[in-house]
Amino acid sequence: MTRPLAYITADFTGDELEAKAAATKYCRAVYEAGYSPICPFLFQPLFIKAKKPQEYKDGREMANELLRRSRILVVCGEAETDIVLEDIALAKHLRIASTTLEGILTIDRKQSKRK
Repeated sequence: MTRPLAYITADFTGDELEAKAAATKYCRAVYEAGYSPICPFLFQPLFIKAKKPQEYKDGREMANELLRRSRILVVCGEAETDIVLEDIALAKHLRIASTTLEGILTIDRKQSKRK
């Protein structure tokens, strides 16, 4: 089975450990719903130094490229930061479907009932 790519966006500001735990939880839920989750927040800090303006810009460009390749944008959490709003706007511009984590889980439950 080929899993479509699902780009994960959320407010990942605040406590770093809590944000990583939330991102991991979101990715797991999206994976269980049948998608391949893509979450730059989890891996880009391993090689991008976001405090450097050029590297921050490069990181956003890489993230945008991953969103372009995704089938769906999954907006997680309650808060909408500038990055979340930028991701939503790009997905809308590219005509990539957007939903919330709850929306993905609802779709998954409906598909499970049909099987």
